[in-house]
Amino acid sequence: MQDGKNLLIAIVLCLIVIVGWGYLAEYMGWATRPAPVAQQSQDQQAAHPQPQAQTQAAPAQASLPVFTPAPGRDLTVDTPLYEAVVYSGGGALRSFKLKKYQVGLAADSPQVNMVDPKSAQVAPLGLVINSQPSWSTGQWSMDTGENGLALEQGQQGTLRLVGEVDNLRVVREMTFSATNYLIREKIRVVNQTQQARSVRVSYTVAADASNAAGDRYDAMRVAWDNDGSLKEESSASTLESTGVQAVGKIYWAGAMSTYFLAAVLPGDVNNVTVKGVMQQNVYRTAVEEQETLLGPGQEKELSVSYWVGPKVRSELQAVSPQLAKSVDLGFFHIIAKGLLWLLEFFHKYVHNWGLAIILLTVLIKAAFWPLTAKSYASMEKMKKLQPHMMEIREKFKDNKEQMNKEVMALYKTYGVNPASGCVPILIQLPVFFGLYQALLTSIELRHAPFITYLPGTDILWLADLSTKDPLYITPVIMGLTMFLQQRMSPPATDPTQQKIMMFLPLIFTALFLNFPSGLVLYWLVNNVLSIAQQQMMIRKFKANAAAK
Repeated sequence: MQDGKNLLIAIVLCLIVIVGWGYLAEYMGWATRPAPVAQQSQDQQAAHPQPQAQTQAAPAQASLPVFTPAPGRDLTVDTPLYEAVVYSGGGALRSFKLKKYQVGLAADSPQVNMVDPKSAQVAPLGLVINSQPSWSTGQWSMDTGENGLALEQGQQGTLRLVGEVDNLRVVREMTFSATNYLIREKIRVVNQTQQARSVRVSYTVAADASNAAGDRYDAMRVAWDNDGSLKEESSASTLESTGVQAVGKIYWAGAMSTYFLAAVLPGDVNNVTVKGVMQQNVYRTAVEEQETLLGPGQEKELSVSYWVGPKVRSELQAVSPQLAKSVDLGFFHIIAKGLLWLLEFFHKYVHNWGLAIILLTVLIKAAFWPLTAKSYASMEKMKKLQPHMMEIREKFKDNKEQMNKEVMALYKTYGVNPASGCVPILIQLPVFFGLYQALLTSIELRHAPFITYLPGTDILWLADLSTKDPLYITPVIMGLTMFLQQRMSPPATDPTQQKIMMFLPLIFTALFLNFPSGLVLYWLVNNVLSIAQQQMMIRKFKANAAAK
């Protein structure tokens, strides 16, 4: 029993370290940082690297039509999912409101705006050509006179902008869809001079920090996928002072919170440079493809896509598997995906995410019922050996080596495996951590209510499963259930362990106070079911003992 207690304490302490590491690393500044990049001015990206390779340009074209610049104006793109405002003077976003997501819980709360006035100042979706911000140094016009697009479900529409930047003719064709949050773009860059020109094009996105709650569960950050591996930087001080830079096979890069993402998906993912900074609380990311050499009259066609919207895993997966990795499901991602599928399955029938979490908890508990029963049986055997253990420890208290030998001989005599009670706990840990990450990153839980008002009152209670319990009722009850579980279990023989076990409910209660209430709900229900099972096993053992 003593060895089992040691292992249990080790597991619990590991859990505390894993959950609390984020706090400590953030406070002490230990997080691993990507390579820094120099700070950029508001209208200019950081210095671009030397070209890694020259790509073959298209053949020389016929003389271009005369370009006539026009004053910039706002173009509205209205779809069932969002309302975007694009500035014709360069194609940068002025606004991008998500119609299905609100900032707060109130019915009149404003819609989430992926490009608010602060982030609009740095021109997200604006092109940087040869280090020049095209929206401020170029001249632009539109081929047609429409004021935007109005798209119904299933429709697509394209805005075509023509501009001159650094003596280069630039044509942007931006295609919007009413079925998802992906913006596809084709870009033509034409050398209008009589000399060969090198061309570097960077794509930009930006998001204000208000898109995140600001706590460790929903922090704003710069993120990117480098050859299938998710990288991110959330330290505001690092992004503000030096920024970050990465070069490689970049599938996407952008600014994101736990629930929303503004990202660039380059058409050519090889030898791409990513640069990220934070300026005036706005997170900016630039993605630059390889440099191209264009002869006189030659042109280059580029393709790029942008995702501006919520991080719904199924919708991201439909775009690319790499983009779906922006929803970080952690080391046990395979288990997390399966649990999310079950959670969504239950929600289809109960239409309440809190009830879905409860049903999922019951299912998990039922699946591990035989293992847990075996663990309780082992604990009962160890309980019977407690008097003998006490005698051995008292007799050989000055001879640790002989004490261990006697204890092992006792186990062998009675056919008891001291680790058998903890093996089921170890097997269940991957499931817990998988569910922990799944619930933590699932946008479905954002603003998802369980019990909106405290019963009998008009006080908001579990109205948002993605945030903490505002009244701290569920974490306190969870701590009480842990205390009750301890009272039902045989006590440790070592006084130090007894003190540690006594304080564990308090430690867990303090730890869970700021946990998203969906996670606390899972742990609370799991504890209640464990108490019920433990009570059943105790009655069974007593009945068997009486029968004998």
